[in-house]
Amino acid sequence: MNIIGFIASSRKEGNTAWAVNTILEGAKARGAETQSWCYGGVDIKPCRGCSACKKEGKGCVIHDDMQGIYAALADAGAVVLGSPVYMGQMSAQAKTFTDRLYACMSPRFSPHFKEGAAKKKMVLVFTQGNPDPALFQPYFEYTKNMFRTLEFDVTAVQVIAGTRDKRACERSDLRALLNDAGSALVPE
Repeated sequence: MNIIGFIASSRKEGNTAWAVNTILEGAKARGAETQSWCYGGVDIKPCRGCSACKKEGKGCVIHDDMQGIYAALADAGAVVLGSPVYMGQMSAQAKTFTDRLYACMSPRFSPHFKEGAAKKKMVLVFTQGNPDPALFQPYFEYTKNMFRTLEFDVTAVQVIAGTRDKRACERSDLRALLNDAGSALVPE
């Protein structure tokens, strides 16, 4: 099984990167092949809303690093999306990534529906400086439901709070929790 991770942070070695990579380590330990991208190392432009991807059937017409991610996503059985929480929601980088999924999505509610909808497992992981993991819970629920509407099977939403006081990698309770989330993505 192929599992891809997208780190929607410019910090290649920050809390979000560590969390996504730790989840992927758990999947890899169960035999999955993994690959990840960090927004700080790729060139992804915002969606233009031109709908050319739907009209011409050729996919997204923006030629940037998202093309490689589309190819990997097509072969992936699961996706791990990690984002720091900025202004009470996902980062602009996560939103750009999510918007660009439009080119390869055709959920049942869409006039462009195709039977090959996403149907991929997904883990969402959010990191935040605030120590209260429930502070943005309505937003996390909204995001989980949005991805379910897009026909992803959101198996877990991990919230790592309090990162302004202690880096995620320094917390002994997190490694096993995140490894387990990755392990759960791999079928028996």
